[in-house]
Amino acid sequence: MKAIRVHENGESDVLRVAEVPDPRPGAGEALVRVEAIGVNFVEIYHRKGIYTVPRPFTPGGEGAGTVVAVGDGVTSVRVGQRVASESLRGSYAELAIAPADRLIVLPDDVAAHTAAALMLQGMTAHYLANSTYPLSSGDWCLVHAAAGGVGLLLCQIAARRGARVIGTVSSAGKAELARAAGAQHVIDYTQQDFVAEVRRLTDGRGVQVVYDSVGRTTFDASLDCITPRGMMVLFGQSSGAVAPIDSQLLNRKGSLFFTRPKLRDYVSTSDELKARAADLLAWLRAGSLEVRVDRTYPLVDAAEAHRALESRQTRGKVLLLP
Repeated sequence: MKAIRVHENGESDVLRVAEVPDPRPGAGEALVRVEAIGVNFVEIYHRKGIYTVPRPFTPGGEGAGTVVAVGDGVTSVRVGQRVASESLRGSYAELAIAPADRLIVLPDDVAAHTAAALMLQGMTAHYLANSTYPLSSGDWCLVHAAAGGVGLLLCQIAARRGARVIGTVSSAGKAELARAAGAQHVIDYTQQDFVAEVRRLTDGRGVQVVYDSVGRTTFDASLDCITPRGMMVLFGQSSGAVAPIDSQLLNRKGSLFFTRPKLRDYVSTSDELKARAADLLAWLRAGSLEVRVDRTYPLVDAAEAHRALESRQTRGKVLLLP
């Protein structure tokens, strides 16, 4: 089969297509013929060595396709079923293995492209708004990168929970997308001071929670947007890692809470994973959640997909197609 392999850490040109043996599922595993692959910032961190992965490796965990073989003891899925997962082992490939209990069986009316765009980012948005800081009606929240893959989904989920959503974006086109996704107020940070705007919109009080996937360039200023006893949720670092935090800073800013969550800890059991996926698929099928695919690339152009995502010019999800 064809797969993307990384033999050394570096820029996107280290992503190279290669012929490798077809994987075979072991006990409790399933083999999936991949139809669509979600591209995420975590794969950029793996490629660069920010998050260490033994080399050589095939990147990726998110994707959708069809089960073509199962290992011993597997009863949760069967050959021929259409599935999606955030737990594929090397999804930048034509075939990938996953633990069978981490596969979500897809309804007939949900396309593989849509499912591949929803799994990781959708469940991230779900846990952020429902678990990390469970939004209540009337809460104010600030969503950075509101027109990105997670941002568009998070705005929609926050709005359906009754929150008042402020989004930050970098262009007028992205502002339109964020508003359509449920952000009542949108700040173009290239033209406006987002701290001053947040304070103005909230009558000086600040927001209950900031959801920040950007990191270095937004973190310090974001602390000035939060109401006393509010929460800073840092779930990514697209602009670079945040410097070490002085705990006294949280004290001085108003007894703030700070957390650095990751998806794995919020879908640690199969039951929790499937419950979050069930919500997302139900909202999708009811028409109350929209998944935006910004662009697709052939698998062999994985480097181009990474460059597009790193440019921070994408508006929604980036997919690879084997």
